[in-house]
Amino acid sequence: MADFTPNEIMTIVAARALKNDDVCFVGIGAPSAACNLARLTHAPQITLIYESGTIGTRPNVLPLSIGDGELCETALCTVSVPEMFRYWLQGGRITVGFLGGAQIDRFANINTTVVGPDDKPKVRLPGGGGAPEIATNCGEIFITMAMGKRAFIEKLPFITSMGHGPTGRERRAFGMKSLGPTKLMTDLCVFEPDPETKEMTVVSIHPGVTREQIAENCGWTPRYIDNVPETPAPTKLELETLRDIQARTKAAHAA
Repeated sequence: MADFTPNEIMTIVAARALKNDDVCFVGIGAPSAACNLARLTHAPQITLIYESGTIGTRPNVLPLSIGDGELCETALCTVSVPEMFRYWLQGGRITVGFLGGAQIDRFANINTTVVGPDDKPKVRLPGGGGAPEIATNCGEIFITMAMGKRAFIEKLPFITSMGHGPTGRERRAFGMKSLGPTKLMTDLCVFEPDPETKEMTVVSIHPGVTREQIAENCGWTPRYIDNVPETPAPTKLELETLRDIQARTKAAHAA
């Protein structure tokens, strides 16, 4: 029996994808946990940027939102939101954007706007915030999402943040120079885009997970690379570091 949870391995695998010299635009939730885990382990010099304008932030606890005071208090500096988007993001100064979402399709397009028809929705979601601009302007995009057929669906009712487009060809057709989504880290496996079609393809399967489990939780028929490897299990250091910052966060927010 594994001594880690599906959410823990998803977060740890996402953290491993980051490098020491990355400048990373961080989303709240799982992306924030992954980015700060990387900072506290193998990438101590990574530069974390949050949408509220905090640059080089090094939080002791995970923020509740982009407006959490922990971010400003631990940042090298804080700039205005217009400067953050116009100079830093649109200026091409951010190497990685880290996003999550409510729904995703096979070409890594993300919906955070509405479930169901726009005129008579089943659910109104929080919206895009800065995610559409992050998806367009960062050098590449990493996505973390737990798998399930309500989240991984064949056709999105609304595309909030561009992945590779409805057919996988639109990003290039629109003249976008950034790579778009290059990794999709889930609680069951890791996807990367096929070099030609841009369809998200399974490149590693987490320990103890079967292809049947992946299929049961995916709204399309998942594709696999040849000879799919098993994802390396979390190390003791990775688990202890992640659990420590989550425990500190829980204690701080309960106070």
